[in-house]
Amino acid sequence: MSDEDVKTTWIQMFALPDRPIPAPRDGLAVVHARNPPVHYYRYLYDVVGREYDWTSRCRMSDEQLGAILSNPRNELHVLHVEGVPAGMAELDRRQAGEIEITQFGLVRGFLGQGLGRWFLRWAIEYAFGFPLNRLWLHTCTRDHAAALPNYLKSGFAVYREEVRTESPPKPVS
Repeated sequence: MSDEDVKTTWIQMFALPDRPIPAPRDGLAVVHARNPPVHYYRYLYDVVGREYDWTSRCRMSDEQLGAILSNPRNELHVLHVEGVPAGMAELDRRQAGEIEITQFGLVRGFLGQGLGRWFLRWAIEYAFGFPLNRLWLHTCTRDHAAALPNYLKSGFAVYREEVRTESPPKPVS
């Protein structure tokens, strides 16, 4: 396997955009998973990010990850559709005045239904419920093809881009 160029894009917003988005269907709920067990988080992280080479949290020990998850300023919100986990949004509020969306995505079977756009708007509105100067995140070309366009349509603006040559991810089993 040959190496590939991976473009990482950092995006941010400074104010809540005036773009309400109606729920695409009934039966949606976002649940704040307070102090989630490491095994539950790893399950969500894997089922959402496996195809997109999410690996940073996989390299952490249970103790390291547990320390992050138990911090009340690091929040995990889980989108449920008819009671079934369908996506995750992790918001890191540990830096005063800003929030990073560290993880955001949907479970494969829930893609293409307008849920990502709605859930992202939910996360943006939630974040701006805190005293906030900046909301930001990064995405890369290994993420779902709709990720960056969804973020930009939701009001984020690019502030940095970087291209690195990396080994391709291992095939999803």
